[in-house]
Amino acid sequence: MAGQTMALLLLISIFYSLASASNIHEPPALSPSPSLTTTLMTSKSAIKAGYWPSGMSSTFPASAIDTTYFTHIYFAFLLPDPTTYRLIINQDDGKLLGNFTAALRGKKKQVKTLLSIGGGGSNSTTFAQMASSAANRAAFIDSTIAAARMYGFDGVDLDWEFPQTQQDLDNLGTLFAEWRAALDTEAAATGRRRLLLTSAVYFAAKFILADNRAYPAASIADNVDWVNAMCFDYRGSWNTSATGAHAALFYNNSNVSTSFGLRSWVEAGVPRRKVVMGLPLYGRTWQLKDPSISGVGAPAVGVGPGNGTMFFNDVVDYNMKNNATVVYDGPTVSTYSYYGTAWIGYDDATSVTRKIYYAQGLKLGGYFFWALGFDKDWMISEQASRAWS
Repeated sequence: MAGQTMALLLLISIFYSLASASNIHEPPALSPSPSLTTTLMTSKSAIKAGYWPSGMSSTFPASAIDTTYFTHIYFAFLLPDPTTYRLIINQDDGKLLGNFTAALRGKKKQVKTLLSIGGGGSNSTTFAQMASSAANRAAFIDSTIAAARMYGFDGVDLDWEFPQTQQDLDNLGTLFAEWRAALDTEAAATGRRRLLLTSAVYFAAKFILADNRAYPAASIADNVDWVNAMCFDYRGSWNTSATGAHAALFYNNSNVSTSFGLRSWVEAGVPRRKVVMGLPLYGRTWQLKDPSISGVGAPAVGVGPGNGTMFFNDVVDYNMKNNATVVYDGPTVSTYSYYGTAWIGYDDATSVTRKIYYAQGLKLGGYFFWALGFDKDWMISEQASRAWS
């Protein structure tokens, strides 16, 4: 999830100047006023989610997740077979799935669990072929329901990164409708609670840096419980000429920002409560051209520490070890640190809090993190949960 497809990343660097020329922008958001807070979604009903990368199971097992700060936890990821379109679950996968749900059921603070399918490393063509025919969709849907029930999940999630054509997106709308119908039918037939249906999506309702192909907002509104807007990876190592806030809430009149993306989902007709804001627990890094010029957008000559990416826990350790200078950037609502020519852009407790206030002001459904295991002693997770109260 953290890394968008290379084609999309290249488009960001190519078309960024065009997006920057747009007049669509907003001033920095402030904390909600007392009069506004009475109308905001309450903490009890808000979605506070996080994706758990199963590849980290040896270093960060599901049992290590502190559920205190969450309402929903995603298992990431499973993939469909490129021929049958049914989920691939080998013996090791089955053990991981079973251990995941068992570990979370054993927690004092209970959360809902969802099985996520896809991810940034998946093959978009496989999903396109699956979604293109009724028979393929049915095979896929049936296998997701069977897997979720077998391993004790509360829902299923699709992370298709990314539909490449408008036809793909139209087919996605059909998939959502058929998936929801199948979930309703299965719940009615078994007398069990219906499985949740969610989807991780591009940060905006349209692919504004490509051809403006649009997500099926009407189908999402009718059939999906909520969408997780991936509000990160706007800038990174694919453009080494300047530093950037890779998850900026606002960005110099540019549409490539979280504020624009979230509002675009609402304007497309997706109910506010069905839009969930993505927050990254990792940063992007650059090497400064001149250490005396160190702000957001400063000239750069290459990637920085971590070969361009650093988990938040590593950022904190790096800053402390090197006594790095840490700066909160108000215009973008982000944080960066620098030491010599090394520059890291990321979110900290301050920027996350202001983003949450912004999402609350829009009356959105909540937020999610990519990814659990990247935090530092649950520092950001705790602050986020407190902020949305």
